[in-house]
Amino acid sequence: MNFSEAKQYLLSLGHETLVMKFGLDGIRRLLRELGNPHESFYKIQIAGTNGKGSTAAMLDSITRAAGIRTGLYTSPHLVSITERIRIDGADISPEAFAHATTLVRDAAERLAHRGNTLPTFFEQITAVACVAFREGKIDLAILETGLGGRFDAVTATRAALIGITPIALDHQEYLGTTITEIAREKAAVMRLDTKAVIAPQIAEARDAIAEHVASINVEPLYLTAQNAHVTDVDERGRLTANITTRRQTYRDLFINLAGRHQLANAQVAVELAETLRSENFFISDDAIRFGLGSTRHAGRLEWHTPSSPGAASILFDGAHNTAGAQALADYLREFVHTPLTIISGAMRDKDLAGIAASLFPLAHHLILTQPDNPRAAHVDSLLNLALTHLPASRISVCPTVNQALRLAQNLTGRADVVCVTGSLYLIGEVKNLLDA
Repeated sequence: MNFSEAKQYLLSLGHETLVMKFGLDGIRRLLRELGNPHESFYKIQIAGTNGKGSTAAMLDSITRAAGIRTGLYTSPHLVSITERIRIDGADISPEAFAHATTLVRDAAERLAHRGNTLPTFFEQITAVACVAFREGKIDLAILETGLGGRFDAVTATRAALIGITPIALDHQEYLGTTITEIAREKAAVMRLDTKAVIAPQIAEARDAIAEHVASINVEPLYLTAQNAHVTDVDERGRLTANITTRRQTYRDLFINLAGRHQLANAQVAVELAETLRSENFFISDDAIRFGLGSTRHAGRLEWHTPSSPGAASILFDGAHNTAGAQALADYLREFVHTPLTIISGAMRDKDLAGIAASLFPLAHHLILTQPDNPRAAHVDSLLNLALTHLPASRISVCPTVNQALRLAQNLTGRADVVCVTGSLYLIGEVKNLLDA
């Protein structure tokens, strides 16, 4: 298959957010059929609710600064499916992606011919990443959990080191309706033979994690907020901080990803990097410092400077649950002091009321739209929520993302800010439109 055919094949398996299968038997069979490519490199799995992608990006940046050949697997992508698989800091090439996908498709079809269920999109794209990393001869893979933990395809790779970021309510229809239930699912990625670093958690999440690790006799490292202190914040909300680990205190670490919530993610990334030293990976203090200071992560408090001199700046943030929306709201209150236009579109299975309560009152003008996604919430349901927070005169409804972007451009000027939020799928569409 060429790249176009490979992409079309994967998409033909069904949208990843609708066609899901919980359990590890399918992905394990697929990896075995491919010769267990995931056994060719050391693995770190990042689980949690918010901050998984940011933590993975920080650790990727640190390990590459240390000269380690690193593979990074994240989801979802914004513009190109190749964004999900990065080797040494670069997206996988279309040719390499097509080659790995061809191997995975052939293996999946062999399994199907023997009477097994055809692996899902996420199972197959996870296998594509493992094959690509084996072909790319990486030494270390950083794997972001897709959904949950216990039955997520990434968990089948049996990572030796686990990082768990802050846990909050999300995907309740799959993971449970309480923090305790969700934390149990996330914590289940830990096994008897794993090392783990746990971000500062609210009490319910920490108790659930502790209950799981006690049952498998693992002693993870629990981080506390008291061991990280902000010493400075720049005009874009990027922190300088002191972080104390088990071994030392790092002073005046600059964190290139914006937002105060990144402090906990940086704590996890630094402790994971230190743990890698005990696994025979040489990571200097300078690599940690340089890696945090140069991390990039698209779609998370990411500023876009328009090419037109009279256009407003655009802030992308994929705040797709209540905790993420609250973090974005805190950031906007602290760092955005000009008229704010919000373009919002979200998935219907999210806590839309909670997201709306955090963000909609901050908008000088609110533009509601519907991403091209089968899970997208209809604009009418968003409008009903918006009217409880803003007068109708400050709300616009655009059936398509293209219309929403054009309206935002017409309503705003150079001194204004447009914030695109509610879903990473929405951000991907807007980025595509801007590129075009």
